[in-house]
Amino acid sequence: MRRMGAWWRDRRDRWVAARGDAGMTTSEYAMGTIAAAGFATILYKIVTSGSVSGALESVIGKALDAPF
Repeated sequence: MRRMGAWWRDRRDRWVAARGDAGMTTSEYAMGTIAAAGFATILYKIVTSGSVSGALESVIGKALDAPF
């Protein structure tokens, strides 16, 4: 019976070693979320600025007034 338990442990250990780093840890998720929120904030500030907002309104206005 001891041999079978050792065989399973060896098999499991090999599987874990072969799999490597399969995913992100909690701290990596947290840093990714913070980075995404920061990027979204910067993008929001840029898009809602006066010059970009005016350019977007101009493009949308031209698209809506285009003849078919």
